[in-house]
Amino acid sequence: MLGRALSLLDQFRPGEPEVSLAELSRRSGVAKPTAHRLLGELADRSLVERTPGGYRLGLRLFELGQVVPRQRDLLETATPFLADLHEATHETVHLAVADGADVVYLHKLTTLGGPRIPSRLGGRMPAHCTGVGKVLLAFGPAELLTAVLDRGLTRSAPRSVSSPGLLRAQLADIRTRGYAEEHEESAPGVTCAAAPVLGPDGVAVAAISITGWSNRLNTARVLPAVRTAALGLCRAIGGSRVGPGTS
Repeated sequence: MLGRALSLLDQFRPGEPEVSLAELSRRSGVAKPTAHRLLGELADRSLVERTPGGYRLGLRLFELGQVVPRQRDLLETATPFLADLHEATHETVHLAVADGADVVYLHKLTTLGGPRIPSRLGGRMPAHCTGVGKVLLAFGPAELLTAVLDRGLTRSAPRSVSSPGLLRAQLADIRTRGYAEEHEESAPGVTCAAAPVLGPDGVAVAAISITGWSNRLNTARVLPAVRTAALGLCRAIGGSRVGPGTS
């Protein structure tokens, strides 16, 4: 029953003020009577809220999210570095962590006139299609890459990498250079420069990136600022003080 309840919660999507019982049942594959009972139990615990047309996510989920210790502490420490990077470049700035075959965005600072990027705060993107994802794969544990390859290299944009051999070659190059560049792999017209935030063992715990229009953002120009922010955060969390590609 816990799995079915979680499946129902997974069906809520950004930008939807409410979702009907019938639609939640259809998306999740949970029979409508069972979905109705489970949603009632979730509503009793404020994990969802009843609306005139169905249900929406409840405040209790937000409260629980704020007490997740690793992400909360990382975000609090990273905030000044991200703000400085945003002020210095006037481009979109991301902080992301790995979760299975995806990246999850913990923070996003947008800029006026920047491209519409498919990332969102708390949202997910396939790791192999993003700059932050590629540095997390390059400097993360081997099981992350295994998860990506096992799921299959689906395309987020026409230029997304779809060959396991090419992805492995890119990750080897990223490990040597210490940073990643992504050109229109996450979305058309979008480019990105990303650097890893390394923990004490030298394994990436997060990644920082700058994203902008591919015809305007010079990734070589902003890379030093991205790497400086990532290294500063590494030091602040007691991580590796020597960034990859700098020794």
